[in-house]
Amino acid sequence: MTIELSDRQKQILGATINHYIATAEPVGSKAIATEYNLNVSPATVRNTMLLLEKSGLLYQPHTSAGRVPSDSGYRVYVNELVQPIPDVARKAESLLSERLISGQQRLEVILRQAAQLLSDLSGYITLITLPNRLERQIRVIQLVSLEPQQVMVILVLDTYETQSALIQLDQGEEDPELRERTLQVLTNFLNHQLQGRSLVELSAIDWQKLDLEFQTYSQQLQTLLQQLSDRYSHQGTSFVISGLADVLQQPEFSQVEQVQMLLHLLEDQQDQLAPLISADSQAPSQVQIRIGSENALAPMQSCTLVYSCYCYGNSPVGSVGILGPTRMPYARIIPLVATAADYLTEQVSRCR
Repeated sequence: MTIELSDRQKQILGATINHYIATAEPVGSKAIATEYNLNVSPATVRNTMLLLEKSGLLYQPHTSAGRVPSDSGYRVYVNELVQPIPDVARKAESLLSERLISGQQRLEVILRQAAQLLSDLSGYITLITLPNRLERQIRVIQLVSLEPQQVMVILVLDTYETQSALIQLDQGEEDPELRERTLQVLTNFLNHQLQGRSLVELSAIDWQKLDLEFQTYSQQLQTLLQQLSDRYSHQGTSFVISGLADVLQQPEFSQVEQVQMLLHLLEDQQDQLAPLISADSQAPSQVQIRIGSENALAPMQSCTLVYSCYCYGNSPVGSVGILGPTRMPYARIIPLVATAADYLTEQVSRCR
């Protein structure tokens, strides 16, 4: 639901959230009126905060207490009010370049160092997914017929690792001899098109430019490659995690049961966490934010996850995120994540 706010309401909402982020204490109208140059009386602030509460953007944790932001309030703040701090991005970029010795270490070592630096800078948990198999280059591909509508795809990657997958095609050729001939033609075509390219680039073939002899196989190829890409993209994701001790000092994590649930998620349920930090492939360069109840997993519903992906070329191969309480300084965290994602995109290309 879209909530239309006046300029004054936006000012007071922004001031309330900024004050709560800084103090972790419910905010009263007097504090907003005296500490922020809004040129309005405490009564005006109080009435506006009441309207914001009725709109679901603020709430009172206790009777007679001040107000704190709701998840909806944070969402309006992030979408319309927050201004990322440019100096944070410049400092992060400088520190990443100075402290991480790129080109001389394996990518995994660089990712671990980056995670530690981000958690030091943010005071929160840093999550970085290791590049998945989709980044590895194809050396040889072979199609083997098992049944009219079932094909085994055998891949030899640049690491000489061999992978195989069973793919179901929508239509199969009944004549065994013709089926084998068709698969051989497709095998030759795929090797010509895909050798030296990564699994993540399977969708990069321009189907409009196929030679006429291959246009009749276009739909089969698209189906096969999409299934193959989907298969590998959903295999286990490995995480680099840093900053657990720091975030547990925040007042939001004072309850032991809540901490235990979060630790269990991060340590033992990473398969459930992986889809939440997978950036939108349609907007790979954008920082994305999940606030509180927007997170599907219960242990994260008092948290915000700010994340983006890092790429090989234009193709996402991993994600970097910062996980902390919903009361996080978004103006600092957003540019931190954006800068880290850009830096890791550079390192992926250099380390290949």
